Amino acid sequence: MKSIYLDHNSTTPIDPRVVSAMTAAWNAGFLNPASQHREGQRARRELETLRTRVIDLLGGKSSSMTADQLIITSGGTESNNLALLGLARHARQQDPRRRQVLISAVEHPSIMGALDVLIRDGFAVDTIGVDSRGVLRLEELEAKLSEAEESVALVSLMLANNETGVIEPVREAVALSHQQGAWLHTDAVQMVGKLPVNFANLGCDALTFTAHKLHGPRGIGGLLLKHGVLPEALLFGGFQQLGIRPGTEDVALLTGLKSALEIAICDVDRAARMNELREFFESGLLESFPDATINGLGAPRMPHTTNVSFAGVDRQAFLMAADFAGLAISTGSACASGSSDPSPVLLAMGAKEDVVGGSIRISIGATTTKDELCEALNRIRSIVEKLSKTS
Repeated sequence: MKSIYLDHNSTTPIDPRVVSAMTAAWNAGFLNPASQHREGQRARRELETLRTRVIDLLGGKSSSMTADQLIITSGGTESNNLALLGLARHARQQDPRRRQVLISAVEHPSIMGALDVLIRDGFAVDTIGVDSRGVLRLEELEAKLSEAEESVALVSLMLANNETGVIEPVREAVALSHQQGAWLHTDAVQMVGKLPVNFANLGCDALTFTAHKLHGPRGIGGLLLKHGVLPEALLFGGFQQLGIRPGTEDVALLTGLKSALEIAICDVDRAARMNELREFFESGLLESFPDATINGLGAPRMPHTTNVSFAGVDRQAFLMAADFAGLAISTGSACASGSSDPSPVLLAMGAKEDVVGGSIRISIGATTTKDELCEALNRIRSIVEKLSKTS
């Protein structure tokens, strides 16, 4: 039985063209960009050319006196940790009154996991609720910012949810945050490479992204920062990247990131193609199982993500049966895959117990075909029917 990969929100298969670009960079023999000799200088020139190109591809400013800054990281988790901890601490250093952080109730575990550190560091942390579709309650954000009386250092709101694909009102949240002098960071990991992302148009102060969610290499991501917005360092022992993120940068990995971004942006039909596949897939699910719930339905959503709950079907039982049937899917974030706890995202949306307990995430990518989804539907029908009878 041929395996069908439908877990692109966890990671994507690397594009062969990205592999070719990285192979060329490795063959070019780039050495340590921090070295002062000619070979180091050659690597530095290439690295900075790549960095500038990535900033441009994401809609940042790369060439003026007020250029934005790209901090290269190991991926989304590091970028989110650097944004949340580093920016909050820097804001407090600039203004000791700013000792509060606001996040949405549906953030990624790499944001949620950093909260305990902030609390130990003396920050007050509060969450902003979402409605039943999973969309941030802007009126609640506005009220809490107003009540805080300029004590909020940072607001963090993901651009698109990793479990439901729901797109959040980041631009509106930026306007509210800036009115109170607070920085806003957005986790754009699930949107970059699928829908157009323009850093300048969003207006946010920091943006997280990673290569392996858009058919690039694992092990590299970035934190794009508005000019003048610099976090405190979390790592120490080097001068690289303004001392904010020390360590030897890898030219080949950055080549892969840049190449994956270019391929995604040049593939102008990618979003429409994935959206058509998702609608076809969800129609097939609801036709077979009218009692199924598409979580986030009715909200603006990403074209590649379906979060579905089957009435009376346990998600862990489904996951094991799907794996046996050759379907690579998940129940939520890969960073929380070791946990069997109910989805905090669906709980924040106020979903019923059976909806939370039966939620499955199916996510497609640029390489997914209609034939694969047709076969996946057949296998899912068989799994749900068997599990329904058992329950």
